[in-house]
Amino acid sequence: MLALKPNCECCDTDLPPDTTDARICSFECTFCAACAETRFHLICPNCGGGLVPRPVRPDDKLVAFPASTKRVTKAHAACAASLA
Repeated sequence: MLALKPNCECCDTDLPPDTTDARICSFECTFCAACAETRFHLICPNCGGGLVPRPVRPDDKLVAFPASTKRVTKAHAACAASLA
């Protein structure tokens, strides 16, 4: 089951479970659409896989299967350069 991480690993933007603005790879690395598209050109900087829209979990399923609350950020060169 997808963890539905709560933030972009690059810019730390909030990505609530109902957003359509989240992008993930097959390892569930998670980025906002802006970082995924403009900084990484839809290629995961962690594994090299493709970044695709993250599915939205229906509200009634979030009760039994909540989204992760653990924030993940990584120091990618593309992030550091544009956030400085």
